[in-house]
Amino acid sequence: MKLSVIIPAYNEEKYIDATIRQFAALAIPHEVIVGDGRSTDRTQEIAHAAGAIVAETPDGIRSPARQRNVGAGVAQGEFLLFIDSTVLLPEINVFLQRALAHFEDPAVVGLALPQRIYPEFETRTDAIMLTITNCINGLQRLGSGKFMLMRRASFVAIGGFRENLVTREDGDFFLRLKKIGMVIFDPSLTILYSGRREHAWGWPKLLFIWTRDVAAVTLFDRSMSKEWIDVR
Repeated sequence: MKLSVIIPAYNEEKYIDATIRQFAALAIPHEVIVGDGRSTDRTQEIAHAAGAIVAETPDGIRSPARQRNVGAGVAQGEFLLFIDSTVLLPEINVFLQRALAHFEDPAVVGLALPQRIYPEFETRTDAIMLTITNCINGLQRLGSGKFMLMRRASFVAIGGFRENLVTREDGDFFLRLKKIGMVIFDPSLTILYSGRREHAWGWPKLLFIWTRDVAAVTLFDRSMSKEWIDVR
């Protein structure tokens, strides 16, 4: 198996079908795994029907870190790709061929990418704010949980995601990954996602929470947020 796509999900019946089915066009050997946090809607049913493997959290603990680790625990791929449940990859075969080409260099252990909101939903404020955050991530060679591509061996080497971090687990993962090899940020590839959290909360609230949690993890090695707040 070349690639394992792992999608953490909880009550994602609105988006999960399209997110999974985009990989039906992918030519390279792959599998799609949904790390499900015991959804109470039709997420698991839809995921199965779309051809995905569903790996449910056995202990009922629900967080992106936990669900990604559970999904990775059943993955068979040489490479692991973590995306969120609303993420779409334009021209998926060309997109992932170019993404995986970075790993022809044995020093490369991970890939992060810029992100944009679906064009039909993106506002001018979204475009400005994401241009800024993408530039910051590019300079730091960091990304978000919306797209994280790595060698399976590298994931195992750093022990996966830290489940004690409710938020900022993705940034922490990239920082630890950079300690064992090179992480690439490729500005020529951009993923698309729903932007529902930005639109539900507004950018000021979201930036405050991001900044607070980045500071807490950096200074105190813990998240300020006590639980993952779902936006559906």
